[in-house]
Amino acid sequence: MENDIIKIYNELYSQYGMQNWWPGESQFEIIVGAILTQNTSWNNVSKAIDNLKRHDLMDLESFANADPDLIKKLITPAGFYNIKQKRLTAFINYLINHKDNFNRFYQLPIADIRKELLSINGIGKETADSILLYGFERPIFVIDAYTKRLFSRLGFSWMKKATYDEIQQFFMDNLPLDSKLFNEYHALIVVHCKALCKKKPLCSECHITCPSQSNK
Repeated sequence: MENDIIKIYNELYSQYGMQNWWPGESQFEIIVGAILTQNTSWNNVSKAIDNLKRHDLMDLESFANADPDLIKKLITPAGFYNIKQKRLTAFINYLINHKDNFNRFYQLPIADIRKELLSINGIGKETADSILLYGFERPIFVIDAYTKRLFSRLGFSWMKKATYDEIQQFFMDNLPLDSKLFNEYHALIVVHCKALCKKKPLCSECHITCPSQSNK
């Protein structure tokens, strides 16, 4: 099974090349982006981040001291601005309440820091794992709807009804524990699903090989 998962990765990489994810000039920007991208496209998130940058609000202190109504206005392109402003504020308060702020993301065991993140209002598993993987290079595999879609179509039909944790464990059991690999793999899945493995798939254009042993 491990060889199958690596083979799919190699085929995706051969087709699309390195993706250099996550877009962001700082860890703080990656965190903000991970929260803003919930239920919207990255294009919309990019507009919101550009707005924050133009107002010099892309750092912890400036963001924490900004008028909440201004934040809402600036992040409007990302949608659900009232909810997302509250989620960003909750995360900011978490950072402020821990004096070691970013250092704890490196120092604590992954399970412990992940548990802390999941306790923050509005931070779900995909968002928490995206922050850990892309912001701090912690080796944890990010699962999203694209992952379920692609691998279900490649023969891993059990993923259709599997939980987030079950699918994540499957990848982490069958891949080397490598944050760079996890980073690229997830990015490649997203790129492939946007290009070909859409809701209405372009299967005739897809050259990804279905594994010989595809059942769990």
